Amino acid sequence: MRQLEEIETLYKENFAFLCLVSFQITKDREAAKDIVQDFFIYFWNKHQSTNINLSFKAYGAKAVKNLSLQYVEKIKRMDVEKNHLSIPEYEEIINLEKKDDSKIAAVLKLLESLPEARRNIFISHVVNDLSYSEIAETYNISINTVKTQMKRSYAFIREKTNGNILLLLIIMLFNKS
Repeated sequence: MRQLEEIETLYKENFAFLCLVSFQITKDREAAKDIVQDFFIYFWNKHQSTNINLSFKAYGAKAVKNLSLQYVEKIKRMDVEKNHLSIPEYEEIINLEKKDDSKIAAVLKLLESLPEARRNIFISHVVNDLSYSEIAETYNISINTVKTQMKRSYAFIREKTNGNILLLLIIMLFNKS
């Protein structure tokens, strides 16, 4: 119980500072908060085996800085991957839509096979264009839960379609808006 109080005190005293450290690197408030929360979860799990040579503030700042840099690098890699995707010309998209309406039915069936909560989160983000924080607030869940459910949704779609229907799914969802 005493350890919980100590960690809670460290959290209250250092959360805002560590968020600033992360924000200076990520330039994203929500990401900074998530990174700091992840750090405290990690610290909670490892605090007994962690040997802090300096102050906790210095230890936390260094850890959060490293996590933030990893986050920025991950975002850069994702952007590079997005830029390498080939996007068909507008005419090709129209031909694709006209050519095979059965794929739309397959996409709808695929979405229906997602667990209801995951499907609602996925549709809220992709179709309704809600941010992760808005979805978290709407469903009264954490942002990390939203991220996990989105990751699982995309993985499920890729697995079930071998990537073939993913483009059609994106096209269909953009046409709804």
